[in-house]
Amino acid sequence: MFPVTRHSVIASAASGDADARRDGFGLFVEAYWKPVYKYVRLRWRAAPDQAEDLTQAFFARAFEKRFLDPFDPARARFRTFLRTCLDGFVANQRQAGDRQKRGGGAAVVSFDASTAEWELRRQGGVITQDFDDYFEREWARSVLALAVDRFRAAALRAGRSRQVAVFTRYDLEAPERDERLTYAALARELGMSVTDVTNTLHAARREFRAAVLQCLRELTASEDEFRAEARRLLGVHL
Repeated sequence: MFPVTRHSVIASAASGDADARRDGFGLFVEAYWKPVYKYVRLRWRAAPDQAEDLTQAFFARAFEKRFLDPFDPARARFRTFLRTCLDGFVANQRQAGDRQKRGGGAAVVSFDASTAEWELRRQGGVITQDFDDYFEREWARSVLALAVDRFRAAALRAGRSRQVAVFTRYDLEAPERDERLTYAALARELGMSVTDVTNTLHAARREFRAAVLQCLRELTASEDEFRAEARRLLGVHL
C-alpha cells in the first residue's frame, strides 16, 4: 500500500514497529491538531476548554485504539477518513457526556490552543456551513506553517539567516499586513542590493517549495494524492 521510499507518516502511524509508530504519530498530530481543534470548535460548537479536551482525547484514543489502521487510500482520501472518525468520536463523547482526560498516557504532541483561538478570532469565529471545505483549508494552512518552520530551521542551521529574513519579510509579513513592499524598499530596509534581494528571495522560495513537497510526501497516503496536493498548494505538476 505504501512504497518503502515514501516514509509516509500515515504508514508509520499504523506500523507494527513501536518506535516508528510513535514518531509517525507525533508528526501526524503536529500537522493535524489545529484543523481538528478548529473543526471541533466550529462544527460541534464546543467551548475552548471542551475543544481542547476533545482534541487531546481524540488523538490519544486514535493512538491507543489504532484508529488509523483500517484506512485504505484506494477507497477515500485520508482527511475524509479522519474527519469521519472525528465526527463519530465527538458524537459518542457528547452522547456519553464523558469528557476525556487529556493525554491518556499516549504519545500525543502537546499544543498551545491559544494560537488556534487567535486565528479563529481573526477569522471572525464564523460558523461555516461547508465544513468539508473548512477542514481542507485549515489542513492546507497547517501544512504550509509546518513547511515554514522547517525551512527556517534548515536555513538557520546552514547559516542562511539573510535568506530567512528576506523570505519572512516579503512573503509572510508584508502580505499579512496588506503592505505593498517593493524589492527596492526591502533592500534599503535590510541593507542589501536589489539584485541580492531578488536572488536571495528566489533561493528562499525554492527551499520553501522543497519543504512543502517534503511535508506533503510525509502527510499523504499515495503518490496520486501527493501529486494532487502539490498541484493544489503549489500549482506544480509532478
